[in-house]
Amino acid sequence: MSRFMTDSLKALAPYTPGEQPRERKYIKLNTNESPFPPSPKAIAAANEAAKELELYPALDGGRLRAKIAEVIGVDESSVAVTNGSDEALNFCFKAFCSKSSPAAFADITYGFYSVFAGLNGVSYELIPLKDDFTLDPNDYIGIGKNIFIANPNAPTGLSIGLSDIEKIAKSNPDNIVLIDEAYVDFGGESAVKLLPRCPNLIVTQTFSKSRSLAGARIGFAAASPEIIEDIYRVIYSTNPYNLSRTSIAAGIGALEDEEYTRCNCREIVETREKTARALRALGFRVLDSSTNFLFASSPKVGGKELYERLKAEGILIRHFDAPRISDFVRITVGSQSDMQALVGAIENILELK
Repeated sequence: MSRFMTDSLKALAPYTPGEQPRERKYIKLNTNESPFPPSPKAIAAANEAAKELELYPALDGGRLRAKIAEVIGVDESSVAVTNGSDEALNFCFKAFCSKSSPAAFADITYGFYSVFAGLNGVSYELIPLKDDFTLDPNDYIGIGKNIFIANPNAPTGLSIGLSDIEKIAKSNPDNIVLIDEAYVDFGGESAVKLLPRCPNLIVTQTFSKSRSLAGARIGFAAASPEIIEDIYRVIYSTNPYNLSRTSIAAGIGALEDEEYTRCNCREIVETREKTARALRALGFRVLDSSTNFLFASSPKVGGKELYERLKAEGILIRHFDAPRISDFVRITVGSQSDMQALVGAIENILELK
């Protein structure tokens, strides 16, 4: 750290992303990327857009904004297109939260929430999940804070229902309630349909998981036109050309090939359930997942040891060194052959215990 860093940021603990090693080739099951390539329509559209990279992209996502609105069933004025859903989250912390208008989120959830709170000088409350890692909606009823809920949650993979989300939103009418739906396409139910009844609700999604576009950095927020106007005020004050021409084109191409996305999601869900059964047969505790990953622990081997042993075998998974979940690992659902290799490697590790 240099001596020029501001005092307000010296104590900031940055987000720790999953490893992206270059020293060898791994089976990568640590960053929740899709095992499938992007839609051919997305690739073709991006290649065509690359012919005009001398020109700035559309300020508001252009046709991508309209296409997202069409696909999710809202008016275009209810969508803000962002550089990944992380940018949408950051801008919502910036626009709607402060020391005097604090945030609240679960103690075990997406790690960027606390980072964005710190980055933007926002006070926040951590609300513990229950012992079984489920979120109790009653903990959020009428708390008078800006609420951020990953649904399905990460890293647990568990979901809450739309009726609970609606109760939370309506009980906190003077604060925003943001539902982060990064993994909704793998078994969750989108809260977008609640927007007409909940004017304080914001829903964010990403193209990184189900649409195989993690490298394109595409996300969006859906909310009332007034909230979207607020978000664009922040975008235009920060990075008005926030998506490249190729990313915008790739996003449109992906949305024009929804059957490709649905087929991939179905296969990932089938592989997820097959892998969960195999791990349970080995004695693992595996939480019920509505995502493209599994959250699991074994009574025979600790989470950190399992992560290290698998890495030595050329397989990367994710371990979080936090007190309540240190025995668990998060395993991205890869291809069928990836998951067979994972289960085989775990069987060998357990045999040596």
